[in-house]
Amino acid sequence: MHSYDIERYLNIRSAYGASFGPDGERLSFLLDTTGTPQLWTLEEPRGWPEQRTFYDERVTFASWSPERPELLFGMDEGGNERAQLFRLDAETGAIENVTAMPEAKHRWGGWSHDGDRFAFTSNRRDESVFDVYVQNRDETGSDAELVYEGDGWLSLSGWSPDDSRLLVSQAYSNFDQDLSVLDLETGDLEHLTPHDGDVRYQSANWAPDGKGIYLVTDEGEAETLYLAYLDLETGDLEPVVDGEWNVDGIALDDDTGRFVYSENVEGYTELTVGEFDGADPTAFETFPEPDLPGGVSGGVSFGPDAERVALSTTGDTVNTNVFVVDVETGETERWTDAPTAGIPPESFAESNLDHVESFDDLSVPGFFTLPDGHEAGATPVIVDIHGGPESQRRPSFSSVKQYFLDRGYAYFEPNVRGSSGYGAEYASLDDVEKRMDSVADIRACVEWLQDHPAIDPDRIVAKGGSYGGFMVLAALTEYPDLWAAGIDIVGIANFVTFLENTGDWRRELREAEYGSLAEDREFLEEVSPINHIENIDAPLFVLHGENDPRVPVGEAEQIAEQAAEQGVPVRKLLFEDEGHGFSKLENRIEAYSAIAEFLDEHV
Repeated sequence: MHSYDIERYLNIRSAYGASFGPDGERLSFLLDTTGTPQLWTLEEPRGWPEQRTFYDERVTFASWSPERPELLFGMDEGGNERAQLFRLDAETGAIENVTAMPEAKHRWGGWSHDGDRFAFTSNRRDESVFDVYVQNRDETGSDAELVYEGDGWLSLSGWSPDDSRLLVSQAYSNFDQDLSVLDLETGDLEHLTPHDGDVRYQSANWAPDGKGIYLVTDEGEAETLYLAYLDLETGDLEPVVDGEWNVDGIALDDDTGRFVYSENVEGYTELTVGEFDGADPTAFETFPEPDLPGGVSGGVSFGPDAERVALSTTGDTVNTNVFVVDVETGETERWTDAPTAGIPPESFAESNLDHVESFDDLSVPGFFTLPDGHEAGATPVIVDIHGGPESQRRPSFSSVKQYFLDRGYAYFEPNVRGSSGYGAEYASLDDVEKRMDSVADIRACVEWLQDHPAIDPDRIVAKGGSYGGFMVLAALTEYPDLWAAGIDIVGIANFVTFLENTGDWRRELREAEYGSLAEDREFLEEVSPINHIENIDAPLFVLHGENDPRVPVGEAEQIAEQAAEQGVPVRKLLFEDEGHGFSKLENRIEAYSAIAEFLDEHV
């Protein structure tokens, strides 16, 4: 079988982030065919799309006005995550920066139903907190009205059906949130979810009559997220759908009561499409399940009459594309044609879901993929550890993974304790003082791989980004004899300097997971890989973006310098125009070409 270089694999495209225009005929979406995600529109299935934005920077989302041929989209600069909002006139192509405050972050909150206004949260007033703003569609910059001063991490979940109220979420951690309703006339904020301990209230949507909220939650010490209805008058929370697996979220059309909710079944998406009964908010009918390729779907957008929904879908062997689903029949039609760079899709390898028994008998799930033509006992393997840590590796398409499979590497993607998707207890098993138990899970996974008949036990690579980068460094310092090499991408080397230097708006959220500088400094120092650097034996490659607002570039600089002083073979690669990860094609090509060369040399 023919092999392809990394540039070909990284030219495999993704189309996602769909939004229906107000006439229901045009569809917008994001596509990275130019090297960074840009905004495109399309008028028919698999027709010739029209590119609408032409920037070197990534477009992060786009949303059509419900009434006019215009869109709002978000874009930051150099990966700094200080997103600005822009308005695109779909008829003339004119684009205007409507926030125009480059030092502040802007988090999209949705259009009003009449399309005259939009809402967002921003840290303009104080970098460490987010306030709520409402802005007329033809205003810019400081014209926006500050309608509520926040005291933490605020985001918006949409306008009430009569546009008089906004649904406000406040996050204290990834597993603890509150919901409130902001009255735009009086400025009063009504707290909806008083609770003790950590409770998640997520994916909130207004009911069509404005008298209640649909959301997913684990209130009542539920092990998994369930779909519920919150009555705004009584405060009662009634379960609508619960089960063994998380209900990840719900998309709801507040004109018709039609919905799509997704369940996360060991990483695979199961969709339910239906319509709520107006008389009983917990009753609903379901429609046939859409027949979609791949195993992971999301990003649902209803058409203006709710007869169709657009969503994106992906899988191990299926690059991401946008499909449109007929709500009542479940019939699906692919609308976008993101190419695979001439690489035959049948050459892509599919993973198996395996489970590894860890040191305390905990079952750790992971996706394991073997390359074609592998030789018994001679196959190197990359252990690719996700970030978060409250995230989950799912069987979605990865051009990087397929590239390394093409080069003869096996690939193992564990969801160690602390990962989301497997219940609240599993997600809490790595909190603060239990941090290193998740690193011990990696050891168990490596021992499982060493016993696998295809794997060469002396050629096992640790790779990870962000918190996954910490896991790589921790695995290399805690269990140095297991590894042939380590790849640390935008990773945390020192929890103390990380928390001291991360964006002000993020510190409190991250301390809720890792421990606080005030109370847990000694522990944070103890688990920081930088303080065990003398243990590293394996060659190390450190990559980072200089504009990273989450994990500052100093984390890469200090680990690379101190590892080199220990005599470890170290390579460091920094990108001056990137942030937390690499979004530009030329940088991704350089990064993964360098990683491949590094592994060729050392593995």
